[in-house]
Amino acid sequence: MGLVVGDVIAERTVHLTRESLVRYAGASGDFNPIHYRDDVAAEVGLPGVLAHGMLTMGLASSVVVSALYESGASDVAKIVDYGVRFTKPVVVDPREGADVTVVAKVAAVDDETARIDLKVTHGETTVLAKAQLRVAL
Repeated sequence: MGLVVGDVIAERTVHLTRESLVRYAGASGDFNPIHYRDDVAAEVGLPGVLAHGMLTMGLASSVVVSALYESGASDVAKIVDYGVRFTKPVVVDPREGADVTVVAKVAAVDDETARIDLKVTHGETTVLAKAQLRVAL
Protein backbone atom coordinates (compact mmCIF):
# COMPACT_ATOMS: atom_id res chain seq x y z
CA MET A 1 0.00 0.00 0.00
CA GLY A 2 1.40 3.38 -0.97
CA LEU A 3 0.90 6.41 1.20
CA VAL A 4 -1.12 9.17 -0.43
CA VAL A 5 -1.18 12.74 0.83
CA GLY A 6 -4.52 13.44 2.48
CA ASP A 7 -5.29 9.83 3.42
CA VAL A 8 -6.20 9.03 7.01
CA ILE A 9 -4.07 5.96 7.70
CA ALA A 10 -5.25 5.32 11.24
CA GLU A 11 -7.83 6.34 13.78
CA ARG A 12 -7.93 4.83 17.23
CA THR A 13 -9.24 5.67 20.67
CA VAL A 14 -7.19 4.46 23.63
CA HIS A 15 -8.80 4.20 27.06
CA LEU A 16 -6.56 5.16 29.95
CA THR A 17 -7.21 4.24 33.57
CA ARG A 18 -5.42 5.06 36.77
CA GLU A 19 -3.91 1.58 36.50
CA SER A 20 -2.53 2.56 33.08
CA LEU A 21 -0.76 5.49 34.73
CA VAL A 22 0.73 3.34 37.47
CA ARG A 23 1.97 0.81 34.91
CA TYR A 24 3.51 3.59 32.81
CA ALA A 25 5.15 5.09 35.91
CA GLY A 26 6.74 1.73 36.64
CA ALA A 27 7.98 1.34 33.09
CA SER A 28 9.26 4.90 32.72
CA GLY A 29 10.44 5.62 36.23
CA ASP A 30 8.32 8.81 36.32
CA PHE A 31 6.70 8.60 39.75
CA ASN A 32 5.64 12.23 40.02
CA PRO A 33 2.58 12.04 42.32
CA ILE A 34 0.49 14.29 40.04
CA HIS A 35 0.08 11.15 37.95
CA TYR A 36 -1.55 9.06 40.67
CA ARG A 37 -2.55 11.16 43.71
CA ASP A 38 -5.59 13.43 43.61
CA ASP A 39 -4.52 15.34 46.72
CA VAL A 40 -1.13 16.27 45.25
CA ALA A 41 -2.66 17.23 41.91
CA ALA A 42 -5.14 19.50 43.72
CA GLU A 43 -2.41 21.04 45.89
CA VAL A 44 -0.51 22.22 42.81
CA GLY A 45 -3.67 23.57 41.15
CA LEU A 46 -4.33 20.81 38.62
CA PRO A 47 -7.87 19.74 37.69
CA GLY A 48 -7.07 16.13 38.64
CA VAL A 49 -4.56 13.35 38.13
CA LEU A 50 -2.87 13.75 34.75
CA ALA A 51 -1.67 11.20 32.24
CA HIS A 52 2.07 11.46 31.62
CA GLY A 53 2.84 13.63 28.61
CA MET A 54 5.25 11.05 27.25
CA LEU A 55 2.57 8.37 27.61
CA THR A 56 0.25 10.46 25.45
CA MET A 57 3.02 11.00 22.89
CA GLY A 58 3.86 7.29 22.88
CA LEU A 59 0.26 6.26 22.35
CA ALA A 60 -0.05 8.66 19.42
CA SER A 61 3.06 7.39 17.67
CA SER A 62 2.14 3.75 18.29
CA VAL A 63 -1.07 4.26 16.32
CA VAL A 64 0.98 5.23 13.25
CA VAL A 65 3.51 2.45 13.61
CA SER A 66 0.76 -0.16 13.99
CA ALA A 67 -1.07 1.16 10.94
CA LEU A 68 2.06 1.05 8.79
CA TYR A 69 2.85 -2.52 9.82
CA GLU A 70 -0.74 -3.69 9.28
CA SER A 71 -1.03 -2.04 5.87
CA GLY A 72 2.26 -3.37 4.57
CA ALA A 73 3.31 0.21 3.76
CA SER A 74 6.49 -0.39 5.66
CA ASP A 75 8.17 -3.46 7.09
CA VAL A 76 10.34 -1.23 9.27
CA ALA A 77 8.07 1.71 10.22
CA LYS A 78 11.02 3.56 11.66
CA ILE A 79 10.22 6.93 13.16
CA VAL A 80 12.99 9.32 12.17
CA ASP A 81 11.54 12.52 13.67
CA TYR A 82 8.68 13.29 16.05
CA GLY A 83 7.60 16.55 17.59
CA VAL A 84 4.59 17.85 19.46
CA ARG A 85 3.48 20.80 21.51
CA PHE A 86 1.60 19.94 24.67
CA THR A 87 -1.54 22.06 24.84
CA LYS A 88 -3.85 20.55 27.46
CA PRO A 89 -3.39 17.73 29.94
CA VAL A 90 -5.33 14.48 29.87
CA VAL A 91 -7.16 14.29 33.20
CA VAL A 92 -7.78 10.66 34.15
CA ASP A 93 -10.91 10.25 36.26
CA PRO A 94 -10.56 7.68 39.06
CA ARG A 95 -13.72 5.83 37.95
CA GLU A 96 -14.27 6.72 34.31
CA GLY A 97 -10.68 6.94 33.14
CA ALA A 98 -10.03 8.97 29.99
CA ASP A 99 -10.23 8.33 26.26
CA VAL A 100 -7.52 9.68 23.99
CA THR A 101 -8.32 9.67 20.27
CA VAL A 102 -5.61 9.72 17.62
CA VAL A 103 -6.23 10.44 13.93
CA ALA A 104 -3.18 10.04 11.68
CA LYS A 105 -3.21 11.69 8.26
CA VAL A 106 -0.54 11.62 5.56
CA ALA A 107 0.70 15.18 5.04
CA ALA A 108 3.70 14.72 2.73
CA VAL A 109 5.55 11.90 1.00
CA ASP A 110 8.94 11.83 -0.68
CA ASP A 111 11.17 9.02 -1.92
CA GLU A 112 12.41 8.03 1.53
CA THR A 113 10.00 9.36 4.15
CA ALA A 114 6.45 10.35 4.89
CA ARG A 115 5.23 13.06 7.23
CA ILE A 116 2.20 12.07 9.25
CA ASP A 117 0.15 14.72 11.02
CA LEU A 118 -1.62 13.63 14.17
CA LYS A 119 -4.79 14.98 15.70
CA VAL A 120 -4.73 13.92 19.36
CA THR A 121 -7.78 14.73 21.45
CA HIS A 122 -9.39 14.01 24.80
CA GLY A 123 -13.09 14.62 24.27
CA GLU A 124 -13.32 17.82 22.28
CA THR A 125 -9.97 19.09 23.57
CA THR A 126 -6.78 18.93 21.53
CA VAL A 127 -4.05 17.67 23.86
CA LEU A 128 -1.11 17.60 21.44
CA ALA A 129 -0.76 20.39 18.89
CA LYS A 130 1.59 20.45 15.92
CA ALA A 131 1.95 16.71 16.39
CA GLN A 132 3.93 15.46 13.42
CA LEU A 133 6.15 12.52 12.83
CA ARG A 134 8.27 11.46 9.93
CA VAL A 135 8.67 7.79 9.13
CA ALA A 136 11.20 6.10 6.90
CA LEU A 137 9.61 4.09 4.10
